[in-house]
Amino acid sequence: MTTKQPATPVSATSTYVFAVCRRLDPAALTDLAGLAEGFPVRGLRFGPLTAVVQHVPAAEFTEEAWQRRLSDRAALEHCARAHHEVVTAVAACGPTAPLALATLYRGDERAREALEADTDRFTAALDRIENHAEWGVKAYLPAAARTPSAPTAPAALLPGGGSAPGGAGRAYLERKRGLHQAREQHHDRALRTAEDIDAALTRLATATRRLRPHSLEMTGEKHRLQVLNATYLMPAERAKRLLDAVEDLRHRTGAEVEVSGPWAPYSFVGEV
Repeated sequence: MTTKQPATPVSATSTYVFAVCRRLDPAALTDLAGLAEGFPVRGLRFGPLTAVVQHVPAAEFTEEAWQRRLSDRAALEHCARAHHEVVTAVAACGPTAPLALATLYRGDERAREALEADTDRFTAALDRIENHAEWGVKAYLPAAARTPSAPTAPAALLPGGGSAPGGAGRAYLERKRGLHQAREQHHDRALRTAEDIDAALTRLATATRRLRPHSLEMTGEKHRLQVLNATYLMPAERAKRLLDAVEDLRHRTGAEVEVSGPWAPYSFVGEV
Protein backbone atom coordinates (compact mmCIF):
# COMPACT_ATOMS: atom_id res chain seq x y z
CA MET A 1 0.00 0.00 0.00
CA THR A 2 1.42 3.35 -1.03
CA THR A 3 1.17 6.19 1.42
CA LYS A 4 0.63 9.54 -0.24
CA GLN A 5 2.45 12.57 1.09
CA PRO A 6 0.13 15.37 2.13
CA ALA A 7 -0.17 18.02 -0.58
CA THR A 8 1.22 21.47 0.10
CA PRO A 9 -1.68 23.80 0.92
CA VAL A 10 -2.34 26.26 -1.86
CA SER A 11 -2.00 29.14 0.60
CA ALA A 12 1.35 27.94 2.06
CA THR A 13 4.38 30.14 1.46
CA SER A 14 8.15 29.78 1.67
CA THR A 15 10.66 32.54 2.34
CA TYR A 16 13.01 33.34 -0.52
CA VAL A 17 16.24 35.16 0.44
CA PHE A 18 17.92 37.44 -2.10
CA ALA A 19 20.76 39.01 -0.13
CA VAL A 20 22.12 40.13 3.23
CA CYS A 21 23.12 43.70 4.06
CA ARG A 22 23.70 46.10 6.92
CA ARG A 23 21.88 49.17 5.70
CA LEU A 24 18.60 48.99 3.86
CA ASP A 25 16.38 51.84 2.73
CA PRO A 26 12.88 50.31 2.45
CA ALA A 27 12.17 52.77 -0.37
CA ALA A 28 14.76 50.95 -2.49
CA LEU A 29 12.47 47.92 -2.53
CA THR A 30 9.40 49.80 -3.71
CA ASP A 31 7.94 48.45 -6.95
CA LEU A 32 10.34 45.49 -7.10
CA ALA A 33 8.43 42.47 -8.39
CA GLY A 34 10.85 39.84 -7.13
CA LEU A 35 9.87 36.29 -8.01
CA ALA A 36 6.21 36.19 -6.99
CA GLU A 37 3.32 38.51 -7.71
CA GLY A 38 1.33 39.75 -4.73
CA PHE A 39 4.14 39.41 -2.18
CA PRO A 40 6.31 42.43 -1.35
CA VAL A 41 10.09 42.31 -1.30
CA ARG A 42 11.03 43.32 2.26
CA GLY A 43 13.68 43.31 4.95
CA LEU A 44 13.98 40.59 7.61
CA ARG A 45 16.15 41.60 10.54
CA PHE A 46 18.46 39.06 12.18
CA GLY A 47 20.93 40.27 14.78
CA PRO A 48 22.83 43.30 13.45
CA LEU A 49 22.07 42.44 9.81
CA THR A 50 19.11 42.46 7.45
CA ALA A 51 18.10 39.83 4.92
CA VAL A 52 16.13 40.90 1.86
CA VAL A 53 13.35 38.37 1.44
CA GLN A 54 10.02 37.66 -0.20
CA HIS A 55 7.24 35.21 0.47
CA VAL A 56 6.67 32.89 -2.50
CA PRO A 57 4.01 30.20 -3.04
CA ALA A 58 5.51 27.03 -1.58
CA ALA A 59 3.89 24.79 -4.20
CA GLU A 60 5.56 26.74 -7.02
CA PHE A 61 9.03 26.74 -5.42
CA THR A 62 9.61 23.10 -4.54
CA GLU A 63 12.82 21.31 -5.49
CA GLU A 64 10.97 19.67 -8.38
CA ALA A 65 9.74 23.04 -9.60
CA TRP A 66 13.29 24.41 -9.57
CA GLN A 67 14.51 21.43 -11.54
CA ARG A 68 11.91 22.23 -14.18
CA ARG A 69 13.08 25.86 -14.27
CA LEU A 70 16.68 24.74 -14.73
CA SER A 71 15.67 22.89 -17.87
CA ASP A 72 13.62 25.83 -19.19
CA ARG A 73 15.99 28.55 -20.34
CA ALA A 74 13.36 31.26 -20.50
CA ALA A 75 12.06 30.51 -17.01
CA LEU A 76 15.58 30.35 -15.59
CA GLU A 77 16.55 33.66 -17.18
CA HIS A 78 13.40 35.28 -15.79
CA CYS A 79 14.27 34.14 -12.25
CA ALA A 80 17.91 35.17 -12.60
CA ARG A 81 16.95 38.65 -13.83
CA ALA A 82 14.41 39.13 -11.04
CA HIS A 83 16.96 38.00 -8.44
CA HIS A 84 19.62 40.32 -9.88
CA GLU A 85 17.23 43.27 -10.01
CA VAL A 86 16.57 42.98 -6.28
CA VAL A 87 20.25 42.52 -5.41
CA THR A 88 21.21 45.57 -7.50
CA ALA A 89 18.59 47.74 -5.76
CA VAL A 90 19.83 46.67 -2.33
CA ALA A 91 23.49 47.15 -3.27
CA ALA A 92 22.76 50.81 -3.98
CA CYS A 93 22.14 51.23 -0.23
CA GLY A 94 25.48 49.81 0.90
CA PRO A 95 27.60 46.63 0.95
CA THR A 96 25.46 43.66 -0.02
CA ALA A 97 26.16 39.93 0.04
CA PRO A 98 24.06 38.28 -2.69
CA LEU A 99 22.82 34.80 -1.94
CA ALA A 100 22.62 32.05 -4.52
CA LEU A 101 19.59 31.72 -6.75
CA ALA A 102 16.91 29.54 -5.10
CA THR A 103 17.85 30.15 -1.45
CA LEU A 104 14.58 29.13 0.23
CA TYR A 105 13.36 28.42 3.75
CA ARG A 106 10.07 27.21 5.18
CA GLY A 107 9.03 30.54 6.63
CA ASP A 108 10.63 33.62 8.15
CA GLU A 109 11.59 31.98 11.44
CA ARG A 110 13.45 29.16 9.72
CA ALA A 111 15.20 31.73 7.52
CA ARG A 112 16.14 33.91 10.50
CA GLU A 113 17.47 30.91 12.44
CA ALA A 114 19.66 29.73 9.54
CA LEU A 115 20.96 33.21 8.74
CA GLU A 116 21.77 34.01 12.36
CA ALA A 117 23.97 30.92 12.50
CA ASP A 118 26.05 32.50 9.71
CA THR A 119 26.17 36.02 11.16
CA ASP A 120 29.96 36.01 11.57
CA ARG A 121 30.52 34.88 7.99
CA PHE A 122 28.14 37.49 6.61
CA THR A 123 29.74 40.21 8.74
CA ALA A 124 33.22 39.30 7.50
CA ALA A 125 32.01 39.25 3.88
CA LEU A 126 30.35 42.67 4.20
CA ASP A 127 33.50 44.11 5.79
CA ARG A 128 35.54 42.77 2.88
CA ILE A 129 33.34 44.07 0.07
CA GLU A 130 32.43 47.48 1.49
CA ASN A 131 33.19 50.21 -1.07
CA HIS A 132 34.02 47.53 -3.65
CA ALA A 133 32.37 46.25 -6.80
CA GLU A 134 32.88 43.23 -9.03
CA TRP A 135 34.09 43.71 -12.62
CA GLY A 136 34.17 41.01 -15.25
CA VAL A 137 36.92 40.90 -17.87
CA LYS A 138 37.09 38.67 -20.94
CA ALA A 139 39.94 38.75 -23.46
CA TYR A 140 40.02 37.31 -26.98
CA LEU A 141 42.60 36.61 -29.68
CA PRO A 142 42.04 35.48 -33.29
CA ALA A 143 41.30 31.76 -33.30
CA ALA A 144 43.95 29.27 -34.40
CA ALA A 145 41.64 28.35 -37.28
CA ARG A 146 43.17 31.31 -39.11
CA THR A 147 46.40 29.36 -39.48
CA PRO A 148 46.89 27.47 -42.77
CA SER A 149 44.96 24.23 -43.18
CA ALA A 150 46.75 20.90 -42.88
CA PRO A 151 48.67 19.88 -46.01
CA THR A 152 47.68 16.79 -47.98
CA ALA A 153 50.14 13.93 -47.81
CA PRO A 154 51.77 12.95 -51.14
CA ALA A 155 50.83 9.55 -52.58
CA ALA A 156 54.16 8.05 -51.51
CA LEU A 157 53.22 8.56 -47.84
CA LEU A 158 49.74 7.09 -48.15
CA PRO A 159 48.99 3.34 -47.87
CA GLY A 160 49.68 1.65 -51.22
CA GLY A 161 51.04 4.89 -52.63
CA GLY A 162 54.06 3.55 -54.45
CA SER A 163 57.20 5.67 -54.76
CA ALA A 164 57.52 9.45 -55.07
CA PRO A 165 60.44 11.83 -55.20
CA GLY A 166 62.03 12.40 -51.80
CA GLY A 167 61.50 16.15 -52.16
CA ALA A 168 57.73 15.78 -52.08
CA GLY A 169 57.85 13.85 -48.81
CA ARG A 170 60.25 16.32 -47.21
CA ALA A 171 58.09 19.25 -48.30
CA TYR A 172 55.02 17.62 -46.81
CA LEU A 173 56.76 16.97 -43.48
CA GLU A 174 58.11 20.53 -43.40
CA ARG A 175 54.65 21.97 -44.02
CA LYS A 176 53.17 19.76 -41.32
CA ARG A 177 55.94 20.73 -38.89
CA GLY A 178 55.38 24.39 -39.69
CA LEU A 179 51.66 24.08 -39.01
CA HIS A 180 52.36 22.40 -35.67
CA GLN A 181 54.81 25.13 -34.70
CA ALA A 182 52.31 27.83 -35.68
CA ARG A 183 49.70 26.27 -33.44
CA GLU A 184 52.16 26.02 -30.56
CA GLN A 185 53.14 29.65 -31.01
CA HIS A 186 49.48 30.68 -31.05
CA HIS A 187 48.87 28.72 -27.84
CA ASP A 188 51.92 30.28 -26.18
CA ARG A 189 50.77 33.76 -27.21
CA ALA A 190 47.31 33.11 -25.76
CA LEU A 191 48.83 32.06 -22.43
CA ARG A 192 51.17 35.07 -22.29
CA THR A 193 48.39 37.48 -23.19
CA ALA A 194 46.08 36.08 -20.52
CA GLU A 195 48.81 36.26 -17.88
CA ASP A 196 49.83 39.82 -18.86
CA ILE A 197 46.25 41.12 -18.67
CA ASP A 198 45.46 39.30 -15.44
CA ALA A 199 48.68 40.43 -13.75
CA ALA A 200 48.07 44.09 -14.64
CA LEU A 201 44.49 44.05 -13.33
CA THR A 202 45.31 41.97 -10.25
CA ARG A 203 47.68 44.72 -9.13
CA LEU A 204 44.67 47.06 -8.91
CA ALA A 205 42.24 44.60 -7.34
CA THR A 206 41.59 43.48 -3.77
CA ALA A 207 40.83 39.95 -4.96
CA THR A 208 40.52 38.07 -8.24
CA ARG A 209 38.93 34.91 -9.60
CA ARG A 210 40.15 33.20 -12.76
CA LEU A 211 37.42 31.20 -14.46
CA ARG A 212 37.86 28.60 -17.18
CA PRO A 213 37.85 30.36 -20.58
CA HIS A 214 34.94 29.36 -22.79
CA SER A 215 35.76 27.18 -25.77
CA LEU A 216 34.85 28.07 -29.35
CA GLU A 217 31.97 25.61 -29.07
CA MET A 218 30.60 27.37 -25.96
CA THR A 219 30.91 30.91 -27.31
CA GLY A 220 29.60 29.94 -30.74
CA GLU A 221 32.28 32.11 -32.32
CA LYS A 222 34.59 30.82 -35.07
CA HIS A 223 37.02 33.67 -35.51
CA ARG A 224 38.14 34.56 -32.01
CA LEU A 225 39.26 32.52 -29.00
CA GLN A 226 38.59 33.49 -25.40
CA VAL A 227 41.94 33.46 -23.58
CA LEU A 228 40.90 35.08 -20.28
CA ASN A 229 37.68 34.90 -18.27
CA ALA A 230 38.11 36.55 -14.88
CA THR A 231 36.43 38.70 -12.25
CA TYR A 232 38.03 41.34 -10.06
CA LEU A 233 36.93 42.77 -6.71
CA MET A 234 37.82 46.40 -7.24
CA PRO A 235 37.78 49.33 -4.79
CA ALA A 236 35.30 51.93 -6.01
CA GLU A 237 37.97 54.61 -6.27
CA ARG A 238 39.98 52.48 -8.72
CA ALA A 239 37.23 52.04 -11.30
CA LYS A 240 38.72 54.62 -13.67
CA ARG A 241 42.20 53.13 -13.26
CA LEU A 242 40.76 49.76 -14.20
CA LEU A 243 39.18 51.12 -17.38
CA ASP A 244 42.37 53.02 -18.28
CA ALA A 245 44.43 49.87 -17.71
CA VAL A 246 42.12 47.84 -19.95
CA GLU A 247 42.46 50.41 -22.75
CA ASP A 248 46.24 50.28 -22.45
CA LEU A 249 46.21 46.47 -22.49
CA ARG A 250 44.13 46.46 -25.67
CA HIS A 251 46.82 48.47 -27.44
CA ARG A 252 49.76 46.68 -25.87
CA THR A 253 48.62 43.07 -26.35
CA GLY A 254 46.46 43.39 -29.46
CA ALA A 255 43.71 41.44 -27.69
CA GLU A 256 40.02 42.29 -27.69
CA VAL A 257 39.26 42.99 -24.02
CA GLU A 258 35.65 43.25 -22.87
CA VAL A 259 34.71 44.71 -19.49
CA SER A 260 31.39 44.39 -17.62
CA GLY A 261 30.39 46.01 -14.36
CA PRO A 262 30.28 47.34 -11.80
CA TRP A 263 28.27 44.52 -10.24
CA ALA A 264 27.36 43.45 -6.75
CA PRO A 265 30.24 41.13 -5.75
CA TYR A 266 28.57 37.76 -6.39
CA SER A 267 31.91 36.01 -6.86
CA PHE A 268 33.56 37.15 -3.63
CA VAL A 269 31.05 36.84 -0.80
CA GLY A 270 31.65 33.15 -0.22
CA GLU A 271 35.43 33.32 0.22
CA VAL A 272 35.59 34.32 3.91
